[in-house]
Amino acid sequence: MNTKEAFNQRRLDLIRDHEEWLERENPKIEENYNGIFHRYKHPVLTWKHTPLNWRYDFNYETNPYLMERLEINTVFNAGAMAWGDKILLMPRIEANDVKSFFGIAESSNGVDGFRFWPYPTVMPETSNPDMNVYDIRLVEHEDGWIYGIFCAERKDVSKPNDTSAALASSGLARTKDLIHWERLPDLVSKSAQQRNCVLHPEFVNGKYAFYTRPMDGFIETGGGGGIGWAWCDDIENPVLEGEQVIESKKYHTVKEVKNGLGPAPIKTDIGWLHLAHGVRRTAAGLRYVLYLFLCDLNEPWKVIKQPNRHFIAPQGIERVGDVSNVAFSNGWVMRDNGEVFIYYASSDTRMHVATTTIDRLKDYILNTPEDQGRTFANVQQRISFIKKNEMIKDPKQLT
Repeated sequence: MNTKEAFNQRRLDLIRDHEEWLERENPKIEENYNGIFHRYKHPVLTWKHTPLNWRYDFNYETNPYLMERLEINTVFNAGAMAWGDKILLMPRIEANDVKSFFGIAESSNGVDGFRFWPYPTVMPETSNPDMNVYDIRLVEHEDGWIYGIFCAERKDVSKPNDTSAALASSGLARTKDLIHWERLPDLVSKSAQQRNCVLHPEFVNGKYAFYTRPMDGFIETGGGGGIGWAWCDDIENPVLEGEQVIESKKYHTVKEVKNGLGPAPIKTDIGWLHLAHGVRRTAAGLRYVLYLFLCDLNEPWKVIKQPNRHFIAPQGIERVGDVSNVAFSNGWVMRDNGEVFIYYASSDTRMHVATTTIDRLKDYILNTPEDQGRTFANVQQRISFIKKNEMIKDPKQLT
């Protein structure tokens, strides 16, 4: 077989293998089901899901060895939304050059069969170009626009000799079709840095409202931190007012080092349901998990219920990746039938899905015992829990 024939054969093999990967079914895991949500066997998005023509030059004359010219390293931290009868994910796609960009993948059932749209997303720049953009939240606002809120990272020019010094701002853009985006100015607040900001999906007292994450540094939250709340009169001039922390970090909890909001909250009859990430320090480094809390329906800046324990934590292979021991989410979707798809990334490497229903989530948030704050009190709580169970008749005696 000559070189040209080998090139063509390898191209056919690549296409066949890629198609098999995209069509792979993703069975639900029934083992160790906790009654809250189901995990699935395979990730829903990985670097292998990205189109071959994003990575390979298929021209024999310019790439006779059929090398990957523009490699993809990881696909993770995806915004999510329903789009007609499809579910769309808009992940952070990180190339081997450490630059991230966005793309959109769609699926009919939300658990497998995700395929990327033909081209990556073109996100316009501001007059101060971003070095990197990532971790977008997609929000369908009642004003009729779809907004994307994401981290816009730039070099910290005040530290010219520190090549890792960076500034994080919250970039803002809007669209009607998810293809053509209008870039708006970055959010302006009194905080030194902002990331993990989320637009509330409805007007509040006639104003736009944002959940923020004030930070003193690019990584460190500083003396304050936590999930904040702020108002904005004009979305085209997004200057935040009245920023206050509404969901604080707390010692010896899953959010003792820092916490930040995931996707926009889901509106329910009992309040606004939130999914957030919490970070604590361990002997093996930082550990990121997901947790839930509930805000008042009419005053969405007021937290009214919180189990104060992790909801999803990385398990098994999910603990391994570019940044290990991380579960992170910035996208979930509730369907008309009440089914909820929770999209989470593991270890800054790949995307997974967990499925549940809004009724189960409401039951979890309302009826899961709250943390009593210290070991002795938690043991007393568990003993009461056990004794309550002892009063229930053995099911075998009821038959």
